[in-house]
Amino acid sequence: MIGVRVRIVTVTLAGVLAVAGCSAGRASAPALPTTTRTTPTSAPATSTTLPPYVSLTARAVVPHLAVFRAPNARSAELVLDNPWRVDPSQPSTAVPQVFLVEAQRRDGWVRLLLPVRPNDTSAWVRAADVALSPVAYKIVVQLGAHRITVFDQGAAAYSGPIADGKPSTPTPTGRYYIRVLIKAPNPNTVYGPYAYGLSSHSNVLTTFEGGDGEIGIHGNDDASVLGKSVTHGCIRIDNVEITRLAAILPLGTPVDIEP
Repeated sequence: MIGVRVRIVTVTLAGVLAVAGCSAGRASAPALPTTTRTTPTSAPATSTTLPPYVSLTARAVVPHLAVFRAPNARSAELVLDNPWRVDPSQPSTAVPQVFLVEAQRRDGWVRLLLPVRPNDTSAWVRAADVALSPVAYKIVVQLGAHRITVFDQGAAAYSGPIADGKPSTPTPTGRYYIRVLIKAPNPNTVYGPYAYGLSSHSNVLTTFEGGDGEIGIHGNDDASVLGKSVTHGCIRIDNVEITRLAAILPLGTPVDIEP
C-alpha cells in the first residue's frame, strides 16, 4: 500500500445495523437541492503523477465542511458536520467525514463525490478544508456475475461470490466509496460480523428500518444465498473475507458497482 491511508474507523452499534438491506445508521446526509456535476471552464484540474490504480480521498479537517455547487460560489449549498454520527443519539458513533476525490483545481478547489441523494452527486469544497490521501485499494462488484473483487495496487487480492438486490429492490450501479465500517454486536445476524456503509442509496427504498436506505457491503447468516439476487439492495459476502477486509480497507476506498 503506497502513501498514507485514511485510518479505519470502526463503530459498534446495537440497534443501528439497518442498511437498505443495510441502512448504515439512522443518520442520513442531507441532499443538495439538485444534482450538480460541474465542469470548470477555467483553472483546469491539476495534473497528478499517481499510478492509475491509486485514487485520492479527502478527509475533512474542519468541524463544519462547506460544500459549494461550483468553485467560487458566493454561498455554500450544504454544510456537513465533521465528524458525523452514524447514530445521532450516540456520541460514540462519530466517524470522520471522508470522501472520494473526483477532481482538483489549481486555484484551491476540490470536487468530491458526496454521500447524498441522488446517487452520483458531486460538489466542490475548499482545498484548505480537507486533507488528501492516496488509497491503492478498489472494490469492483459485478452484479450479473454475482461477484466481488478487491484490488490492491491494481492486482486482485480477493474475488468471491455475493448476494445482491432482488429485482424489486435492485442494487444501484455506479461509483461509490466506503463511508463507515460497522462491527456487529451479534455476528450471527443477516449482517454477519461487519458491515461497510457506502455512499450509495437505494433507488427504490427511500427509508429502511429508520434510516435513509443506504447501501452497504456486509456479511451474512446464510451462505447459501451467495450467488443469488435476494437482498433489499445491499451486497452480502463471505463472513471470513469481510472480517479480513475490515482490517485493511480504509474509509474512502472506491467501490464500482457494475451491471
